[in-house]
Amino acid sequence: MGSGNKAKLRLLPAVHEVVADLSLREEIAANYSPAALTWAVRSVLQKTRQRILCPETSPEIGGSQPETAEEIRVWVAGQALQELQSLSSSLKRVINATGVILHTNCGRALLAPEVADYLAEQAKHYNNLELDLETGQRGSRYDHIQDLFRELTGAESSLVVNNNAAAVLLIMNTFALQREVIISRGELVEIGGSFRIPEVLAAGGAKLREVGTTNKTWLQDYREAVNENTALVLKVHTSNFRIEGFHHSVPTGELVKLGEEFGIPVVEDLGSGSLLDGTKFGLPKEPTIQEAVQEGVSLVCFSGDKLLGGPQAGIIVGKRELIEKLKTNQLTRALRVDKLTLAALAGTLRLYQRGEAWKIPVWGMLMKTKSKLREEASVLQNTLKDLKSLNIQLEDNYSQVGGGAFPTAKLPTVVCALQPLNGSVTQLEDFLRKGEIPILTRISRDKILFDPRTLVADDFQIIVERLKEWDKIQA
Repeated sequence: MGSGNKAKLRLLPAVHEVVADLSLREEIAANYSPAALTWAVRSVLQKTRQRILCPETSPEIGGSQPETAEEIRVWVAGQALQELQSLSSSLKRVINATGVILHTNCGRALLAPEVADYLAEQAKHYNNLELDLETGQRGSRYDHIQDLFRELTGAESSLVVNNNAAAVLLIMNTFALQREVIISRGELVEIGGSFRIPEVLAAGGAKLREVGTTNKTWLQDYREAVNENTALVLKVHTSNFRIEGFHHSVPTGELVKLGEEFGIPVVEDLGSGSLLDGTKFGLPKEPTIQEAVQEGVSLVCFSGDKLLGGPQAGIIVGKRELIEKLKTNQLTRALRVDKLTLAALAGTLRLYQRGEAWKIPVWGMLMKTKSKLREEASVLQNTLKDLKSLNIQLEDNYSQVGGGAFPTAKLPTVVCALQPLNGSVTQLEDFLRKGEIPILTRISRDKILFDPRTLVADDFQIIVERLKEWDKIQA
């Protein structure tokens, strides 16, 4: 180590000195404990030492560093505060202007405003999560959604776990431990994040019995696979892709009849599960939860935060005796949901019950007409018309449903397309994404696109203010 580096290291302050300086400031002492301040200061000093010793392999932190001992001490304190602020605000609101409704990276479905209010009320107070108010005795947390699912789907009973993969896992572990599950090769899907149906089944203790081919599976294929070790038949709705052309799959009703013939349950994983018929809004045909129940499927499982439009959850509906067996599995406690998930789910289901599905953001966005989208895009364009650094035009385009739902659906939209006259499109995209409230857009043909389909009311003003900041910088 050279003498220059040694001199730089000697100028670095002691941890306790910087912590003491920070603790003297009332606004900092009120928000951060001494332990948190110590951690942040140590982190900055460690990175600074690494930068001094190995400048070629260490990233720049906080721009150029000051020279004198006093300046360095102040600089370290400032960097430590930035570390703490970054840590405390890691999960934050973003504006989704991409036009992808169920954006997995952005938390998928938005809750309806009144559901969010109900959720906040339940979060602030004690509630009767597992208390029967009639008898004063302990109740079941699942009772709060039982009647709602029974009314909306026609199923005898229901159970909620933390996501749909957990629902499949629990079903396998309860009914197919060390036994065979028959499934079509064309339904061995990857469900996102590199999680795959075969691996989920194996984790639940089931043995996979593949039948048919990728593009064609017939009822006879299932029939020939049934044996004394068959636990159940699993049908997986391929909600995140489509096979077109030379293709055949066995309808749910035919599988149900086969299951009744051999006395084995038929389980259907609907994935993004919908309570509404999307064809009424110009969307491709997707099986609804009610239809699966009416077909006589033993158990149906689906997600809560996709087309249902509620919180992340895995929902299982079906035959009462099978649901009761699921509830007694020890895994159910490990996979159970908390009061906030149940509150958000119950609030969402009540909107369906009242015939107000349009209030659920997912469906409100899906139902938006092109004329309405053009109107909203025009408002944004007119509000930005005085900005000198941007060329702003309206363009026809398409939104996406996302979240593995309606994979072939093309939703006509009108976007506000921005082309910077100074600076690059990637610089503008970076500027928007790194604001106090990040704004996520998409780039197409060297333009930034704002799709009003996924914007909520107060997003527009925030977008306008941020673009005005860009305009001032470019002036």
